[in-house]
Amino acid sequence: MRNFIKASIIIFLTFSFCLYNPYSIDAFGWGYKKNTDHQVPEIGEYKNLLEKYGAYYVDDSGAKTIYITFDNGYEQGFTEEILDVLKRESVPATFFVTGHYVKSEPELIKRMVDDGHIIGNHSYHHPDFTILTKDAIQKELETLEAAVAEVSDQKDIKFLRPPRGVFNENTLQWANELGLVHIFWSLAFIDWKVSEQKGSEYAFDQIMAQMHPGAIVLLHAVSSDNAEALERIIQELKKQGYTFKSLDDLLIKKLLPNGLYN
Repeated sequence: MRNFIKASIIIFLTFSFCLYNPYSIDAFGWGYKKNTDHQVPEIGEYKNLLEKYGAYYVDDSGAKTIYITFDNGYEQGFTEEILDVLKRESVPATFFVTGHYVKSEPELIKRMVDDGHIIGNHSYHHPDFTILTKDAIQKELETLEAAVAEVSDQKDIKFLRPPRGVFNENTLQWANELGLVHIFWSLAFIDWKVSEQKGSEYAFDQIMAQMHPGAIVLLHAVSSDNAEALERIIQELKKQGYTFKSLDDLLIKKLLPNGLYN
């Protein structure tokens, strides 16, 4: 009986480890430990996994730099206003789009590129990558890239945000082999529920409370709160000494020796 109990404990511990091991092939939802101390949030063992495959969730240089990103799966009429604010404030952004968005809003895609923003890959059909084969993921990514190239001057895509933030080691490795860089985030809040918007003050407070040096900010352009608060957020962060950079700048910074990037 004692041996049976001992064996059961070993099996249970092994099973528990598999559930929480980020290197297993199970699906994982992106997450981090939020704080309001304006420090980079902790991501535990995910950090080693991201470093292994050249993925990012933050700029860890310590510089007061911000990277604004949007996930665009469909349009609610606020993206043009957001683009107007970004243009007035000379702030670059990356828009991770789906096939539905490209097909339904080609003029907005064209404007994003013409305004100097980056289009990122959010897949064509927004599936769970962790249940797909490498070939199926490649088709999702290449179909989206071709759709963007058809309606804009951006002919290739280097940044990927996995649908729903779901990933595992296979999807990180395969995307890496296909030449894409995973971009997660270090600052976000519940802004995508279009029927539950809480006002621009809510969006402002959420972002300012979580802001930290090197933040990769995830926003959704379907949010009226974000559209109304964005200009005030940008202006306040500039007053606090933050600068806004593109994800291209983040890659350049990582490639250059310390002290050579401004």
